[in-house]
Amino acid sequence: IAHSGDATCISDLNILDKVAVTSCCHTRGVELVVVGPEAPLVAGLVDDLTKAGIPTFGPSAAAAALEGSKDFTKKLCDKYGIPTAKADGLAAGKGVIVAMNIKEAFDAIDSMLVANTFGSAGSRVIIEEYLEGEEASFFALVDGETALPLESAQDHKRVGDGDTGPNTGGMGAYSPAPVLTSELQSLVMELIIHPTVKGMAAEGCKFVGVLYAGIMVEKKSGLPKLIEYNVRFGDPECQV
Repeated sequence: IAHSGDATCISDLNILDKVAVTSCCHTRGVELVVVGPEAPLVAGLVDDLTKAGIPTFGPSAAAAALEGSKDFTKKLCDKYGIPTAKADGLAAGKGVIVAMNIKEAFDAIDSMLVANTFGSAGSRVIIEEYLEGEEASFFALVDGETALPLESAQDHKRVGDGDTGPNTGGMGAYSPAPVLTSELQSLVMELIIHPTVKGMAAEGCKFVGVLYAGIMVEKKSGLPKLIEYNVRFGDPECQV
């Protein structure tokens, strides 16, 4: 909680307990809540706080499906023409496995569906074309109908030196991302962000909050493609 230049960390508050969070906000006179992690967003914390009359920045539970379900996002993108095995639920940013051959692809699927590595988040998987290129993160503030671009960032997910090992939520980041030139940022807004915002509104599920697009600038075409959406400020991206 930030107030008059001071910050207080309430370590014993369970942010998934919507009743407790609402009560804490009323007790402490909180005038604005910015929800950071994905789990309370998907669980509907914004909906509950808003109903309680507490101004809150972030998407509703329905709109948070852009991050909570990759299947939902893929269907939205297909419907509105928005240009890899990915766990369907939340896996703390670790749900992507890049398979370099058929065996690795089968191992990834077995890990999710048989070994239950990601729990319920891995009960369904999406298998996508391997895109070779450079990844970057792109952020926009969205009010439900319009989007304002923020800065880009680039994080490094693999756990080992030299970009080796499995993906993590992020080992480090810097901003801006050199690969996202001003021309490419304009294309991201035109081809990805704006169609998503309009598509969500058309579906009766307006998105309000930070829309964080994971982008791949494809080596072959030089064009940006959407890998996934997050519905929050990224970590560690937000720190830079």
